[in-house]
Amino acid sequence: MKARRTRPIEAAHRTELTDASGVPRTVISQHLAKLRLSGLDDTRKNGRHIIYSLRDGHLIRLITEVINHADHMVTGEARHR
Repeated sequence: MKARRTRPIEAAHRTELTDASGVPRTVISQHLAKLRLSGLDDTRKNGRHIIYSLRDGHLIRLITEVINHADHMVTGEARHR
């Protein structure tokens, strides 16, 4: 597993999320559906694309920390105390 980003994308369509994460499109779609079901995301249309974003700044910070933690685990960088 290789971490690709150190911060979340604030708003993106499915293809951008797939490209940024390296995760298959079907997996991205499943995760987006779960976020939508739980009411944690916002969507808007931009031409043919649906743009997804997290609804809350707290969620953005939480996911940023999760990504940073995963990156530290992969790279062996020291943990923060």
